[in-house]
Amino acid sequence: MPHVGTCTPHCSCSLCKEGKDCDHSANADRVSQMEKSYKNILTELGEDVNREGLLRTPLRAAKAMQFLTKGYNESIKEILNGAIFDENHEEVVIVKDIEMFSLCEHHLVPFFGKAHIAYLPNKKVVGLSKLARIVEVYSRRFQVQERLTKQIASAISEALEPAGVAVVIEAVHMCMVMRGVQKMNASTVTSVMLGSFNEDQDLRREFLSLLKKN
Repeated sequence: MPHVGTCTPHCSCSLCKEGKDCDHSANADRVSQMEKSYKNILTELGEDVNREGLLRTPLRAAKAMQFLTKGYNESIKEILNGAIFDENHEEVVIVKDIEMFSLCEHHLVPFFGKAHIAYLPNKKVVGLSKLARIVEVYSRRFQVQERLTKQIASAISEALEPAGVAVVIEAVHMCMVMRGVQKMNASTVTSVMLGSFNEDQDLRREFLSLLKKN
């Protein structure tokens, strides 16, 4: 995250201790503006923002939205942070059931589910937790599931330059459950296959069959 502006007095963050500027002041301004916007929304809905139950709701909502979209302030380079290692491993690596939560950019309501990732190393492997972190970076942005799946696959492909990458996401969209068609049991599955997973049908079948095993 870029560090700009002047911090609040008596701040004890590591940047201020080092005599550097941090972005607390700019961030506080953003939260304040979002808080005002949430107050306006509640007022337009006919609510009394001064009643006890809603007094701090606009601020809580602003901070929650900031957390739910924190992926905009994160980069894959920072996330990986040197966790790519030279390794003579040439068999498929699969991480299944990575929980993910995101916000649909069309209605700003959640969709959530699981991501499954596989890659075929080309002399390089990555720390397994970093795959989950990559999912987190892109899911904590306003998204559509199709793009999210592609972004995860592309990021892994660019970082590791593997022989192939496969990503499957299974998710439930609250825009379908809570509004619109209101179908409680509808789920969406998207996939992206790159390199060997796209070209080798046997490898693709192996990956998909392994996803079905507990």
